[in-house]
Amino acid sequence: MNSFIDFLSSNWLEMLDKTWEHLYISLIAVLLGTLVAVPLGILLTKMKKGAGVIVGIVNIMQTLPSLAVLAFFIPFLGVGKTPAIIALFFYSVLPILRNTYTGINGVNKNLLESGKGIGMTAWERIRLVELPIALPVIMAGIRTASVYLIGWATLAAFIGGGGLGDYIFIGLNLYQPEYIIAGAIPVIILAILIDYLLSLLEGKVVPKGLKDTKEAA
Repeated sequence: MNSFIDFLSSNWLEMLDKTWEHLYISLIAVLLGTLVAVPLGILLTKMKKGAGVIVGIVNIMQTLPSLAVLAFFIPFLGVGKTPAIIALFFYSVLPILRNTYTGINGVNKNLLESGKGIGMTAWERIRLVELPIALPVIMAGIRTASVYLIGWATLAAFIGGGGLGDYIFIGLNLYQPEYIIAGAIPVIILAILIDYLLSLLEGKVVPKGLKDTKEAA
């Protein structure tokens, strides 16, 4: 423990830089995953026949070993943050896509019929009815993806992506426990912190009526 405290006192500025790198890689991947998976999940609810095939393909992608996916992009993108972000993006898609698809499908069909009856277009029904009601489920998928990716981002160190995984990688190679601890503890703290902040965001964006209904239940 003393060696870790000494390491921390000597390298805290570098640790801040590594933490920022780690957060940057993870959150950019989640943002890209959200921008792709939410519209795709909505689209899949409108094309019942192809939904199972696409979700199955995404499920298969999720089972690929993380290091294999990282290594796959090296011949095309080289090493560094870009291939790490793209690989993590693939891993962020499944939980967000699955929750979006489930949330939109779970909307009461009578509400959609009511919206159609008062003259809402298909886009207005998605924007004003389906998305607000499905938002808690979608946010749960985003939170899950964010926590997972903060952990998986440690593997970016193996392809020069930086982040806290550098410390873990060095610690394993040199048999230095303080390096491993210096990489692992901030990752745990980041995961807890991001999950908490996203829960606060969820509280802001979920319509008040839905929160009141959930609390009453």
